[in-house]
Amino acid sequence: MNTRQKPKPEPKPKQTQQPAPSPPRRLGRSARRAALVVHVTVSAGWLGLSLGLLALGITAATTGSPVTVEASVRAMKLFADWLLLPVAFLTLLSGLLLSLGTKWGLARYRWVYTKFWLTLATTTATVFALRPGVNSAVTAVAAGGPLLDAGDVLFGPVVSLSAYVFMTVISVLKPWGKTRRGRRKS
Repeated sequence: MNTRQKPKPEPKPKQTQQPAPSPPRRLGRSARRAALVVHVTVSAGWLGLSLGLLALGITAATTGSPVTVEASVRAMKLFADWLLLPVAFLTLLSGLLLSLGTKWGLARYRWVYTKFWLTLATTTATVFALRPGVNSAVTAVAAGGPLLDAGDVLFGPVVSLSAYVFMTVISVLKPWGKTRRGRRKS
C-alpha cells in the first residue's frame, strides 16, 4: 500500500457576483429646479458683490477725501465679513448638489469640473486674501492714516470678478466636451 496520499485539491473559492453599481441618485424635477434657482441667484449675488467691492475699492484708491476712503473700506469690510462667505459657500454647495444630482456630474464635463475648482479657489481666496486685505486697509484708515496699498482693496475684487464672469460664460456656452472619465462612463 502506498502510504502517500494524494493531496486533496483545495476547494475553489465561490464566485460571488458583485451587485451592479446602482446608478447615481438624481434630483427630482422640482428639487433640481429649486437647486438651480438657488445656485443662479447666489452666483449672481456673488458676482454683484464683487462688482460692488470693485466700485468701493476704486473709490477708496482714487479719492482724495480721507472720509470717503474710510467709508469705502468700512463698507467693503461689511460686505466681506457678512455677505461674501455665506454667498460663496452657498454657491459652492448648490453647485455641488446640482453637479452630483444631475446628468452633468462633477467630473464628467470639463466646464463643470473647471467651475467647481474655480469656485473652490475663489472661496479660498476670499477667506485668505480678500478679507485680510480689506481688514488691513480698514485698520490703517481707521487709525487716521492713508490707504497704504491700493492693491489691498483692488486686487481681490478684480480677480474674483474676472473668475465669476468667466464661470458665467462657461455655464452658458458649456465648452470643451466630456472629461476622460465622462467618455469612459458613456
